[in-house]
Amino acid sequence: MTSPETENDEPTELSFVCPPDLAGHIPFPTPAAQHVPDWFRKLPMELDMPGAEGQPWKTMSACLPVHDAFALGWVLPTPFDLGVGRDEEGQLIFQWPENVPFAPVELMNPAQIGADSPPFQDALPLKFVNPWRVKLPPGWSAAFLHPLNHFELPFRIFDAVVDCDVLQKPVDIPFRWIAAEEQVLLPAGTPMVQVVPFERRLTPPHADIRAETPEETAEREAAARTKPGEPSDYARKWRRRHETEGT
Repeated sequence: MTSPETENDEPTELSFVCPPDLAGHIPFPTPAAQHVPDWFRKLPMELDMPGAEGQPWKTMSACLPVHDAFALGWVLPTPFDLGVGRDEEGQLIFQWPENVPFAPVELMNPAQIGADSPPFQDALPLKFVNPWRVKLPPGWSAAFLHPLNHFELPFRIFDAVVDCDVLQKPVDIPFRWIAAEEQVLLPAGTPMVQVVPFERRLTPPHADIRAETPEETAEREAAARTKPGEPSDYARKWRRRHETEGT
């Protein structure tokens, strides 16, 4: 069984593969754009109050770069329902269905992250057991990131970069539990990690760090002169790019 996103005959440079006995029984990886959180969806683009120069205040929902961050790469989901609570001593308790083929969460040794030294005083490191292997062509790696701007999640993963062109097994996801609530339910399919592939040779090894030229000064000043209520040059080019690329 294949994901709806990959049911075609076109060759691909990115593959997500899982053990055959899990295929069709756990949620598929999906484009990150499908996981925009409710807090962002419900946010209006403008506030009903005047801001600078009498124009309504814009909210984070009007920030185009934030939209792009939500749509970057793919999301690997939690494979099963996961309930999290605390015992009488305040220790975390993780529960999942009895019939699942593997434990979706494992303990780590606190010394593996340097606990109890700052910033990990009293921290309990854990890891999500990820069933999905990420396959990439030679020369490609992937950033494994905490789902970008998903502030609603009750955990925080440790970000990493993996050479997925040579690693031949899934990447487990270390994390810390940060929720203050006594009881939390993570349904199967909850965003666990955002995977962003990139070609290593295209990563600039050096940077040009200097004062701007007169031409660059003129560009910056022109961009700052956008009239209130008018779309910026960036916004026009952003919309043109998305129309051209069909995203």
